[in-house]
Amino acid sequence: MTEGFVDIHTHHPKPGVLSPKTAGVHPWDAGKGLPLPDFTACDIIGETGLDFAADVDRAAQEMLFRLHLDAAERLCRPVVLHVVRSFEPVMRILAEYRGLSGVVFHGFVGSVPQAERCWKAGYYLSFGERSLCSPKTREVIARSPGGLIFCETDDNPDCDIADIFCEVASLRGMSVEELREQTAENYKKLIP
Repeated sequence: MTEGFVDIHTHHPKPGVLSPKTAGVHPWDAGKGLPLPDFTACDIIGETGLDFAADVDRAAQEMLFRLHLDAAERLCRPVVLHVVRSFEPVMRILAEYRGLSGVVFHGFVGSVPQAERCWKAGYYLSFGERSLCSPKTREVIARSPGGLIFCETDDNPDCDIADIFCEVASLRGMSVEELREQTAENYKKLIP
């Protein structure tokens, strides 16, 4: 049963699961001349960010990323980030945007030192299937501050958010209900 869970980043919203409405142009589509969506109709801007594993011009990705961040500051919307092999450049760019209302690193796969830098900046980390496959990220999950954590199903239509919650809660030594309550509180702070 998935009733009452928060799925902070999904391409397949499900009934009874709280999923924010997002709008953005993915970094993979940078340079294609796609128009920016109407950000006023969304809860979170994105996913946006940088993907240096993709065969997409990096300058075009950065320009698109900055357009999203500009809109997020202007409209007081949080952003959900796609970050692949680009952690340092993303952190440098985010440091220029002090007026962001919230930042979520979706599908976080990284090290404890990277996570600590995110936590220090007040950024949320969201964990999904890929996160759970990484031993170093499993350690991050266990050590994450409760007030800066989310779970997600991303683009897998067969992924059950309850299964992600079960695994994340186990790694954190807490009940699924405690994690559900924590992420619900985090959601209220991120999207008032």
